[in-house]
Amino acid sequence: MDIGSSSSYPGGALSNFSPHPFVFHGFKVNSMEGFLQGLKFKSPEMQQHVFTLVGMCAKKKGINKKWFRKQELYFQGLFISRHSQEYQNLLDEAYEAMFSQNKKARKALLATKGATLKHSIGKSDPHKTVLTEREFCSRLTKIRDRIIKEEK
Repeated sequence: MDIGSSSSYPGGALSNFSPHPFVFHGFKVNSMEGFLQGLKFKSPEMQQHVFTLVGMCAKKKGINKKWFRKQELYFQGLFISRHSQEYQNLLDEAYEAMFSQNKKARKALLATKGATLKHSIGKSDPHKTVLTEREFCSRLTKIRDRIIKEEK
């Protein structure tokens, strides 16, 4: 099943562009795209603003940030290396927060039961994207499988 904003349900609903509000470390996040793009901003105030953006609006806000030059991302004003375990843990925590707090996101994820997830427009080089296709799909699959197991 291909995940993307132009895909049919449930793939389209699982796009990071989808409006799935949740609270993360006390910050209101309106979409996972807003969260991911916000990590490109060192200023905590600007980051909080970007967290509230959805879809292409969020994407456009972060598109010109040159984070990839030094592979630097930030959370709450603190540097996080794109290639660190700390960064992977932050992503895990954010996706877990979204799926535990947002019923629509959780319902869409569970609707993929039995499907192999892919993100055909995603990039594979972590030096060029804040979330690779593999990081995205494996995270969704892991969370989905855990939820299904817990609900049995």
